[in-house]
Amino acid sequence: MEPDLHELLRSLRVWDPETTDLPAFDPAAAPAEPLPLFTRWFAEATAAGQAEPHTMSLATADPDGLPDVRIVTLHGADDDGWSFATHAHSRKGGHLAARPYAALAFYWPVLGRQVRVRGPVRTAPAEEAQADLHARSTGALAAALTGRQSGPLGSPEELARASEAAWERARREPDAPAPSWTLYRLRADEVEFFQGEARRRHVRLRYRRSGAGWVRESLWP
Repeated sequence: MEPDLHELLRSLRVWDPETTDLPAFDPAAAPAEPLPLFTRWFAEATAAGQAEPHTMSLATADPDGLPDVRIVTLHGADDDGWSFATHAHSRKGGHLAARPYAALAFYWPVLGRQVRVRGPVRTAPAEEAQADLHARSTGALAAALTGRQSGPLGSPEELARASEAAWERARREPDAPAPSWTLYRLRADEVEFFQGEARRRHVRLRYRRSGAGWVRESLWP
């Protein structure tokens, strides 16, 4: 018998107090720019035991404006933007070539927090993309060398052969180039911080870029 989805949904609760801490958040005490606050929240999520806090949703749109979303890994965040990587020929790579604008979302349920980021996206120089790739694990390099991301797959055996060859090369040549591997940087126009509250009086603080600085404003939950 198949599970009853609606029954399962009704049985679930958000932010179980046995596993979730909802810290106070005072927007008036927030820094003037979003990056220091993001860095602090990221560190606090990591310290609180949040699994894979560096994973994030990446939303893009195809040439017709139809949206798409997937989970990717944050590679860095600094004054140049929030960074992630993929093959230029992947679906998201194609989207970003046609419409170089994206949105990110981080969710750290252990603290009842979300961070949303959106803005234009540009590619980093190729040498930076390769350096970023080679600073990662052997498995990451092997996956990049396997290539053909988002292309049609003929059979599991075809993938196994290509993957095994890529792993062998990654072990043999830890600096092997993956020419289509691309590092992208999202320069934020907006960054929103969401802190859950037990009585659903959630705190939302949005930063909007204005000239050389940022405007902060609180939002209704």
